Formats: sequence, structure tokens, C-alpha cells
Amino acid sequence: MQLQALSFSSNHIIHTLIDSSFGSLHNCYPSFLSNFTDYQRNNIKDHLVDTNNRSHRLFPTFSPTHPELSPGFQIMNIFSDRFSFNLCIKGKSDKLRIYQLDSMIIEASSLQSISIVALDASIKNNIATSISHMHISNQPLIKTLHHTTFITSTEAEMFAIRCGINQATSKTNISKIIVITDSIHAAKRIFDLSSHLFQNQSMAILGDLRHFFSKDLNNSIEFWECSSRFDWHLHKTVNVEIKALNPTLVYPCKTSWYYSKKLECDNISNI
Repeated sequence: MQLQALSFSSNHIIHTLIDSSFGSLHNCYPSFLSNFTDYQRNNIKDHLVDTNNRSHRLFPTFSPTHPELSPGFQIMNIFSDRFSFNLCIKGKSDKLRIYQLDSMIIEASSLQSISIVALDASIKNNIATSISHMHISNQPLIKTLHHTTFITSTEAEMFAIRCGINQATSKTNISKIIVITDSIHAAKRIFDLSSHLFQNQSMAILGDLRHFFSKDLNNSIEFWECSSRFDWHLHKTVNVEIKALNPTLVYPCKTSWYYSKKLECDNISNI
């Protein structure tokens, strides 16, 4: 609903309800939701309230003066040889790709300086789930699982990448990170400095990578594309695990915008 509403022309009737974040239209319509009384708000359709409250959260404000965008400081210029993408080649057989993935694992499994991060994301029952499994030779498997509501699938995928990279870069003696994902388009967004919806996620990931690359000249990261149809064991494990989950909303509100709006709900797990 949020994306559809924001794609409407500026004179569409729905914009007489949804507040403008750009100031020029603010308060020019008496029907803006922010001008409604509590009684009026309680009597309108919940999805309109949801759209109004979360449309700006879906497209968070991004500062063009962020340090990662500064000329001469961009990670793509300073560390251009430290990251790479290993993509599936169109027209090549799935068996060849599986062989390449198996060969990579065999080589990496003998080195404790390599962290392999397999990750996935899905949206079910309006709840987005991001999952990552981090494998390091001779160390226990590290799992990370996060749930949230009302975000896009790409944002969930980028958050899974963010969590996996953050976990891997926090480990000592790691010189190489291998990220295995079926969402290579989301991984490429990390290094896209043009204006897009997920720049806050990108900047957080770039910050972790900058710190990681700066620690040692040999530190690097590789992004390996692995389609779910391959049923390749490491990615299949996270894929099966995330599909087995059936998350449900547990907070006592008829619409989620109440939950996301109230600061006291940050501590809901302690109630």
C-alpha cells in the first residue's frame, strides 16, 4: 500500500489524506491525518493510517553529506580490489555452479581465517525474517535471526547481509568473508552510491567493511550468488529453516502502526 500510494500523481485524492514530508504541501489540506482529532482517526480505515505513518519510515531521510559519499573517501575507490562478486553465468548448468560452490567450501574449510556467511530473508504474514549462518573452521556455528514488520523484501535481504557482515567483521583473525546469497541484487546495492531506498543499510554495511579493510591490507570479501533452486547444502539449510518459521504478531493491537509508533513498545519483551 505504501509504495502504491507514493507512486500516485501529486494531485491524486489520496494525497489529501497522507501528510507531505517535503514541507511545501504541509497543512494545505484540512483533511491531512495529522489534522484529525483522535475520534476522527479512530473512524478511518486502518490501512490509510498505516500508509501515512510508515511511508516515510520506508523511505527514511538520507543525508547526501554522509562521510561514505565524500569524494576521495568512497570505499569503492580506496578498496576497489577488496570486494568482488562471483555470479551465476547464464546458460551454464546448475551442476557446474554447485561444483564451484563445493570447491570454494573445500578450500575455505581448512582455513580458520575465512568466515562463510550463508543468509536468506522472507516475508510471511506481513512479518519479515532475516537469517544468517556464519561458518568458521573448527568453531561452532553462529546463527542470527531477526524479525520486523512492514519492510520490503529487498530491505529484509539487505538487513540479513548487514547482520552477517557485522558478525563476521567482529571476529578476530578473519581475513576473508564469503557471503552466500540468492539475492545478489541486494548485495550490489551496498556499493551503489546513486540515490536509492536502502542507502541507510548500505552506509552501515560500508562502515563495517571500511573498518575491516583498514585493519589489514589482505582483508577482503566475496559475494557468491547461489540460487535457491540449486538446493546447495549451506544455503538450503537457511532456506529450509526460514520457510519452517511461521511468525505471528503477538502485540495486543489491531494494527501494527500503534506498535511501531509507541516508544514504550521497545521494551515489550520485558513485559
